[in-house]
Amino acid sequence: MSAFFYGLALQWKLDMRSKTLLITCYVVPLLFFAVMGGIFTSMTPDTRNTLIQSMTVLGVSTGGLIGLPPSLLEVYGNDIKKVYKANGVPMYLGLVSMFLSALLHLMLMSTVIYMIAPIAFDAKLPESLPLYFVSLLIFTAATISIGSVLGLLIKNQAKLTMISQMIFLPSIMLSGIMFPADLLPHVFEIVGNVCPAAWGYRLMTDNGLVFTNLWPLLVIFLGAAVICGFLLKRLQVES
Repeated sequence: MSAFFYGLALQWKLDMRSKTLLITCYVVPLLFFAVMGGIFTSMTPDTRNTLIQSMTVLGVSTGGLIGLPPSLLEVYGNDIKKVYKANGVPMYLGLVSMFLSALLHLMLMSTVIYMIAPIAFDAKLPESLPLYFVSLLIFTAATISIGSVLGLLIKNQAKLTMISQMIFLPSIMLSGIMFPADLLPHVFEIVGNVCPAAWGYRLMTDNGLVFTNLWPLLVIFLGAAVICGFLLKRLQVES
């Protein structure tokens, strides 16, 4: 157990020095929040009611779908996995430590948005602080789980970047954070519901923590966990 916490602490320190993580988990989401927060609230004042949720969905999706996969590829796409096996280190340790580290970073970024939005843009705070952060935690875990699958499955950096963006862009555009999802054609609404961003946005809005919004995220997380387990076993055999 001490080795696990040492690995997690080490991964946290490595992530703090990672330019990729700094950009995708902090700089891009917070910069977009600073710029688009003012635009949204000036054009449509009612967006203040859901500004925190929409900007948080964007930030978590950026870090989980674009920031995490390349870091996993660096570990499992080269000889580092052989070092794991040679030293008796469980193959899952790198994935779990990166998952938890990304979760902590994205929760921290989301907390910054939560604290600044009411001051900078007069955004409305969620009615229940505990329920909001529970919803945020569930959504973040589901999003990171998809990023984990991408990082373990795709072996080419260029292809990984392309596929990550192909998943990220539709999930944001069709999630309802830019415009109401019910304005979309039905087929686009169905596509949007495949991604965790749409369900996370609904889950984090007031009175949104209901089973109807919760179960799709749980299915996504559990399905991704099963796939990650299979991919780790395959990597164990290959190494």
